[in-house]
Order: sequence, then structure tokens, then C-alpha cells
Amino acid sequence: MKTNRVTLITLGVKDLERAVAFYGAIGWKPSSVMDKVAFYDMNGMKFGFYTLDGLAEDMKRPVDALGTGAMTLGQNFPTEAEVDDAYDAAIAAGGTVVTRPDKIFWGGYSGYFADPDGHIWEYAMNPYWELDKDGHLK
Repeated sequence: MKTNRVTLITLGVKDLERAVAFYGAIGWKPSSVMDKVAFYDMNGMKFGFYTLDGLAEDMKRPVDALGTGAMTLGQNFPTEAEVDDAYDAAIAAGGTVVTRPDKIFWGGYSGYFADPDGHIWEYAMNPYWELDKDGHLK
């Protein structure tokens, strides 16, 4: 068995069309959109949005039991200016400000926003993590 590997992350959403529109407004392009789910290619893995009803049915749990958990998703950028630009685009697309990007005590720069379903994203510049030309961590 291989370790330290994720092949799919799926977030439950109330309105799939709204989620696809929000992420499209910040530059994401789905690889497929079906009735209850949308998938995005992510450098060797998939990222998906699944309607809450569909996800609950799949898991055989009530929708109210799903929740969103205490977690964040993150995207790193090479510069503070790129963090600011991407963050502003997310807010303009309908995201909600949690904390505006700012210098962080450990030497980085980051801010948090919530997507329309309340999933928390951190946009950051981490001077200790080098990115390749495509924005992937080296």
C-alpha cells in the first residue's frame, strides 16, 4: 500500500450549479459535470463537488449529519501580489471574507475566505515552499 497519497477530495454543496459558477469565476474549469457531481483535474488527482442530497444518499446518512468539519483547503502562490489578486477575485466571485491576506508571524502571507457553501480556503505565499512554473509544490 502506498502512503501519503490523496486521489480525490469531494466537497458537499447545496447547489451544484452555483458551485460550478463560483469556481468558474475564479478560473477553474471542470473536466466533467453531471447531474449531481462535478469533477476538476488537479495535477494527478481529482477534486469534486457533490450535491449534499447525492452525497448523503451515497453515504447512507442524513444530510444534517454531513456538516463541513473543521478544515481548510489551501492554495499557494509565488508572491504576495498574486495572493491579493486571487483573493480579490474570489471575493468578487461571491466568496465571503474570513480574514484578509496579511503577513503571518511565521514569515508567510495569507488570508482566508469562504466559498458560497462555507468551505474555507486559505490563499497564501509561503517563502519556505518553492513552487514550480505551473504553481505546484516542489
